[in-house]
Amino acid sequence: MTASAFPDDFQEAGKPFPQGATWSGEGTNFALFASAATQVELVLFSAPDDTAPRVVRLRDCSNGIWHSYLKGIHPGQLYGYRVHGLFDAARGARHNPAKLLLDPYAKAIGRTLAWDDAVFGWPVGPDADDRQKDERDSAPFAPLAMVIDERFDWGDEPRPDVQWYDTVIYEAHVKGMTMLHPEVPEELRGTYAGLASDPVLSHLKKLGVTAIELMPVHHFLHDRHLIEKGLRNYWGYNSLAFFAPEPSYAKANDPAGAVREFKEMVKRFHHAGLQVIIDVVYNHTAEGNHLGPTLSLKGIDNLTYYRTMPDDPRYYLDFTGCGNTLNLVHPQPLRFLMDSVRYWATEMHVDGFRFDLAAALGRSRKEVDPYGPFFHTLYQDPALAHVKLIAEPWDIGDDGYHVGNFPVGWREWNGKYRDDVRKLWKGESGLLSAIAHRLSGSADLYQGQDRTPSASINFITAHDGFTLEDLVSYNEKHNEANKDDNRDGSNHNDSWNCGAEGPTEDSEIVALRERQKRNLWCTLFFSQGVPMICGGDELSRTQRGNNNSYCQDNELAWTAWRADKRRQAFYNFACRVAALRAEHPIFRRRNFTGRDPDAAENSPGVRWFRSDGNEMSSNDWTEQGWMRTLAMYLDGQAAEIRDGYGRRVEDDDFLLFLNAHHEGITFEVPEYLRGKWQVEIDTDDPTQPSDQPFNGDNYDASARSFIVLRRPRHSASS
Repeated sequence: MTASAFPDDFQEAGKPFPQGATWSGEGTNFALFASAATQVELVLFSAPDDTAPRVVRLRDCSNGIWHSYLKGIHPGQLYGYRVHGLFDAARGARHNPAKLLLDPYAKAIGRTLAWDDAVFGWPVGPDADDRQKDERDSAPFAPLAMVIDERFDWGDEPRPDVQWYDTVIYEAHVKGMTMLHPEVPEELRGTYAGLASDPVLSHLKKLGVTAIELMPVHHFLHDRHLIEKGLRNYWGYNSLAFFAPEPSYAKANDPAGAVREFKEMVKRFHHAGLQVIIDVVYNHTAEGNHLGPTLSLKGIDNLTYYRTMPDDPRYYLDFTGCGNTLNLVHPQPLRFLMDSVRYWATEMHVDGFRFDLAAALGRSRKEVDPYGPFFHTLYQDPALAHVKLIAEPWDIGDDGYHVGNFPVGWREWNGKYRDDVRKLWKGESGLLSAIAHRLSGSADLYQGQDRTPSASINFITAHDGFTLEDLVSYNEKHNEANKDDNRDGSNHNDSWNCGAEGPTEDSEIVALRERQKRNLWCTLFFSQGVPMICGGDELSRTQRGNNNSYCQDNELAWTAWRADKRRQAFYNFACRVAALRAEHPIFRRRNFTGRDPDAAENSPGVRWFRSDGNEMSSNDWTEQGWMRTLAMYLDGQAAEIRDGYGRRVEDDDFLLFLNAHHEGITFEVPEYLRGKWQVEIDTDDPTQPSDQPFNGDNYDASARSFIVLRRPRHSASS
């Protein structure tokens, strides 16, 4: 059926907003921003394999938005666009109506991409270049959007209101977390429904988690070069549709079912008291650089949506390492991004966002501007006032590392925390001042900007890099399974002096590795700030030395749940440490202690000691570079601790002994602190019960160990 064959009253002018496809109950309004287009065609498919789709020319255009209301178009309708206009790649114009394009506002994916040369705007080949126009029709291979009914019964769903200082984040992969879980029904493994199943919820609650942070759930592409190698884009940092949940994670067979299943997952998490944070990749799209495919934004309005080289718009500014960067200097891409954030917060009920390579979003021109349009727009939006905002505070461009520089209201992945803590427990010296900062909330990074300790998202490991198990087990990366000659990923891990490379039966080596894992875990949970767990670390998940599992959609990267005695022991220890932190608000301070930890005088509520019991002096912080030991006293009465109502409360006193030296050392308890202490944690002996009395003057700490002593006060801890 041609465009002219439709009844005269089939198409009405419709409205330019909201953009995308919006069902009214009787028909659907379609709106697409394409400011440089000369004509826009809406292509309606009756089925994914429809070879003769209907075509509707959108007749109305308002301020660059083409729109029409079509009567009788209901949920389930598959569609795409053809956009006519100038093709002059040398000038950055890449319109090509031979290429069927995905609606940027698509809320469900009705058909996923099938890789073929036809989806490229230029004739792929060794002698061709992107300035040549390819006339092949991409419709048989291009992804299709689907009109959906957005209604969902949220019922009496609660919205957990977890304060930042009480937050514990668990980074997880939707598929990988449940594919091997023996208690999750087989048909639910690898799905949104499986992730929200009772066994997983119970596991997270036992671990003290308050928020799950999902790796990308926006619809993404599996890179062509990976498919050709027999691999897949497992992590999903290759987004194409910023409104549509990834359909492969749904047990439902229909695209709209993926949307419902995601909402049901969020609803179940909320009923369990857990928040849902999603990792969003707004810095670039899957269309890549000038040689990438033409699938959506590139063919709709390339110069508006992407940042091109000022002196040669054929090429893209690439602050992401992925070929392109979204152009948030222009109001339309900024509105597009904000519409997506609001949609997931209000329609999908997510509680927060972790922004991948967030520094790229703040590049107003070329430099990173923490007070630029993106941050201002996000900050003033009342619909997002209570949403958790987390930045990965760097990108790969010049001056791209901005840990500590994001605005008030933001939390940041604290890369300096990760690096300093790893260096300490590897045995490097000269780190005591840095470690004091990290333990006390990284005041050196955040206090001067009127931010609190919870501005720091503390982590030891994340999806990108070694797992905790592998961190202490491998000195070199082993990425051979990625089929790139082990060239990808960070170059090495530096020696942890943990003996053999990889698995071993040597009991001494195994014992040392386990103790180092416990040291790192204790440091994470007893530092001020927000701890983030890399999913599976509590289960001693290994990737056999692969530190870049982005393309490993298999058992190498999936979480293994069947634990042997060693792994079960670490999981029990991890839960015990998390419970101790949750019980005592002194580890969840709402404000900094006041003075810098490397100042000559100690701060109220916090004191720092050498192993001989003497308080750290200025010389100790700055001149004793060889020292790898530190003691920290937390005064539960003097510290400014507040409850959820802002009332001052008291807690027990704590002494933390950190011995990162390769030999044992005796910590002398300062005379005025001697009394009735209890040993809560000693990473050299994780099986000892809590509350073991300690009335001595000194404590013998084994090599590479972390000790926690507690002195109860008369008032109950809260």
